[in-house]
Amino acid sequence: MQEPQHPHLKANRAIAGQLRYQGKPAKWPQLIKSGNRIFIGTHAAVPHALINDLLANCSYLHDVEIVQVGAFGDNQWVEPKYLQNFKVNTLFIGGEQVRKAVAEGRADYTPAFMSDIPSLFTDEILPLDAALIMVSPADEHGYHSLGVSVDIVSAALRSAKLVIAQVNPQMPVTFGQAFIHKGQIDALFYANEALLEIHPPQLDPVAERVGQYVSRLIDDGATIQIGFGKVCEATLRYLGNHKDLGVHSELITDGIMDLMLQGVINNRKKTFHQHKVVTSFAIGTQRLYDFVNHNPHLGFYPSEYVNSPANIARNDNMVSINSAIEVDLTGQVVSDSIGYHFYSGIGGQVDFSRGASMSAGGKPVIALPSTAKNGTVSRIVPHITEGGGVVTSRAHVYYVVTEFGVASLRGKSIRERALELIRVAHPKFREALLQEVRKHYYVPHYQQQTPVEVPELGEIGFQRLDINGEAYDLRPLNPSDERRLQEFFYSHTKETLQMRYNTVPTQMSREKSCNLVSVDQSRDLALCIVRQHGSVSQIQAVGRYYLSHDGSNCEVAFVTRETNQGKGMAKILLTEMKRIATLRGVQRMLAYVRAENQKMLAVFEKAGFRRLPADEPGEVYLELLLTPEA
Repeated sequence: MQEPQHPHLKANRAIAGQLRYQGKPAKWPQLIKSGNRIFIGTHAAVPHALINDLLANCSYLHDVEIVQVGAFGDNQWVEPKYLQNFKVNTLFIGGEQVRKAVAEGRADYTPAFMSDIPSLFTDEILPLDAALIMVSPADEHGYHSLGVSVDIVSAALRSAKLVIAQVNPQMPVTFGQAFIHKGQIDALFYANEALLEIHPPQLDPVAERVGQYVSRLIDDGATIQIGFGKVCEATLRYLGNHKDLGVHSELITDGIMDLMLQGVINNRKKTFHQHKVVTSFAIGTQRLYDFVNHNPHLGFYPSEYVNSPANIARNDNMVSINSAIEVDLTGQVVSDSIGYHFYSGIGGQVDFSRGASMSAGGKPVIALPSTAKNGTVSRIVPHITEGGGVVTSRAHVYYVVTEFGVASLRGKSIRERALELIRVAHPKFREALLQEVRKHYYVPHYQQQTPVEVPELGEIGFQRLDINGEAYDLRPLNPSDERRLQEFFYSHTKETLQMRYNTVPTQMSREKSCNLVSVDQSRDLALCIVRQHGSVSQIQAVGRYYLSHDGSNCEVAFVTRETNQGKGMAKILLTEMKRIATLRGVQRMLAYVRAENQKMLAVFEKAGFRRLPADEPGEVYLELLLTPEA
């Protein structure tokens, strides 16, 4: 290894591995006493060489409480052989060693919002006797950088009676509020140590699909927060064609770096810390650690600043993306436990969900695969598993995304939420979920049909449309559209009702509307064009066909909202229904249209329908023979 150029490093090399206190060689009994509470650095900035030295000299210690969050690497201090020396109190469970210790009662788990953890130290709810951290070598002004982990480390070092730092020449220098003056450090331990790398996870088709759906909720110019894991990594990979994204996120990963290098993330549209990524820690490969080193385009700030919902909300169009262990049919999110088994922690999920919900145009998103344990367990559940705890409440989540689509929950009743979430559950669990929620009257007795996909609509189950410069979605009509279909019906004029139904119905009851949206899409077909803006969804046009008993032909009908008539929506729906009917082997399409409805007749005849003699006066009977695709 080359000799370091910084003068401090040259001097440090001679005393590497030696603890220094008040400028002199020191022993641990001068610093740590039995019964103390100590904090250790976080994530990739765990000072392992420093801690290993403590472990090698800890025989004199008893009942020292170690406070930590996610600590990468070997957490050997939590092993049974150190039980008389140390007791871990983790504020976020990271790694199997700590998880096992918590499950066996050898370690404690204290749930806390990441934004609130710093005040546990500063308010002396968890007073710290010492903080063991990792820093870069001091610069010419005497300042060390906290590098890749500022997060709660900043508050810990301000609160601890003693700050003991491992000075590591491989720690990147980061900007923001990442510096500590050498005068604030009581003891130094010089050790050259590579940061632990966390490589991006290998993606699978389920994660890819979830990420694809999530990416469609992110508009150009949005600011994002994203977690770590397969779904989050997949989401980042599907953002390559986006423009002018910003980042305000407690952590950044290699995926964020790659999008910055591509120019996708440039922070130019941010409304808080414009032109700069705001974060509190980085986890990833050496490429990422090299990227953040002396990078002025990233600001590392303490968790109480980055995770403050008020600060998060200062970013317009803020999108928070987090995962979960399970979501119940009312929208409650469990993310730190599997039943009675504590698995991770609260972290920043609630901070960012709340902040995004307060943001102008913000979107809190929970994304997860629909199943666990190789597809044997549904993660969309009728009720929270016994022992499980709600981390994020029903009101905090706007969207729940699985590989089967996007459930929009904001402003939805419990009935609508249940139907939306059943729609994105795995198909093999939908019927059981529907039966279960009926027991509690979440959905009425007349709601019988579980949601069914229309795979012919494409890989993601819907199509984006541009009609006269306005954005619309073409998608299946869903059971959760019951109220939207009612509103659509009551928007019609008497003339439209007469043309569509050959009469003027005066009521669309909830039960009738439910029957109309509860379609077995594998047999009949019901499509709609909606204007979707955030959580606002309004039906603009509906097209459906009803398959004959023998499956050889289908009867087609359309209706369009008056304000959108003449924009070609009926033509778009008819074209799509022709294509799907042909793929399904339907031989002909039939339609009955009132003779005075010249506009609708023109739509059918331009699509190739021909007139046949009609049984009823004033009615036109139309037929289209379908040619099977090769």
